[in-house]
Amino acid sequence: MSFKLQEYIEPDFNKDCFVNAPDALLCPCPRDMAAPDNYHATSIFPEYFKISGKWLLAEESRMDCLPVYEDGKIHIREFRNLVKGDLVVTGRSEDCEEGIYVHSHCFHQEAYDVDKSFSFRQGRTRETGFSCDYDFLYELMEHEKKNGNILWVLGPACAFDQEARLAFSQLISNGYVDALLAGNALATHDLEAGYLGTALGADIYNQRHHYNGHYNHIDTINKVNQHGSIKEFIQKENIKDGIIYSCVKNNIPFVLNGSIRDDGPLPEVLEHTYIGQDTMRKHIRKATTVIGMATTLHTIATGNMTPVFRVMADGTKRPIYFYIVDTAEFAVNKLSDRGSLGSKGIVTNVQDFVINLCKGLCPK
Repeated sequence: MSFKLQEYIEPDFNKDCFVNAPDALLCPCPRDMAAPDNYHATSIFPEYFKISGKWLLAEESRMDCLPVYEDGKIHIREFRNLVKGDLVVTGRSEDCEEGIYVHSHCFHQEAYDVDKSFSFRQGRTRETGFSCDYDFLYELMEHEKKNGNILWVLGPACAFDQEARLAFSQLISNGYVDALLAGNALATHDLEAGYLGTALGADIYNQRHHYNGHYNHIDTINKVNQHGSIKEFIQKENIKDGIIYSCVKNNIPFVLNGSIRDDGPLPEVLEHTYIGQDTMRKHIRKATTVIGMATTLHTIATGNMTPVFRVMADGTKRPIYFYIVDTAEFAVNKLSDRGSLGSKGIVTNVQDFVINLCKGLCPK
């Protein structure tokens, strides 16, 4: 089949509900970091606000933030970034009554007949067949390589297997990775694998534990810190493979965010939560496809900053595709429960997923 992006459905602003709608009510913030009462909180969907008789789209939206009117545009700001006097849209209706329209059905869906009677296997579980998803992903990734921006969110399990590390490195080298979001653990265990051949002390091929292997990951962090940076460590210790190695070699940006559980951490890890969030969002603002693997909380954090649409440089609007890959059905379902309704789950081992994806995309 020939890949085609879903078409954006523009609202018909000539309809009476839009024409007769009042202007949205703007109220100033009473102080820094505080919104006025009855503020409007944004969603993952495109949202339009009527200002001086004109409907304006919030072009860079994200969930649970505030629409602020400034310089003739709607800007989306987190609560922590509000400044006293910012003009925030107020009102909590979503269908024009208060000059606010949430465009939840914004993309054409493929029509097909559905049996409305009782049926089995309507959810996405470990019993679901994902062959069709892989076929779609192969075409999507080829399209995005040329026309979009592919953002990956990786947990440490992605570095625990020799073939999976090699497969993801091939995806990087072949242009299917535009940026990587992760924590201290993914980078640490991936670099440990390149340095000592283990991840958390276990051999990345045969999974046998090395003597005193529990030292290996902190020895790796310590050695990186001795060199002062990941790039210097890779060069001075003659690291030849791995996910982070491939990012450095191919100039692919990676954002490592710290957590309470971190050892070390590595020198590139961002230790301030909000600096990390802002840095993640810089890449999320460019993304047109997001794939999160084996990291529930990091993927949910990314999902909370990702709308279902992207306004491109030429003004066209297109969908953002969001996938979560995990062995746990709980993890896959939790993302949509947290508001990322447009996400699609694949319940499988991440090593198998990466290897299958690589086989379908990368020439031997």
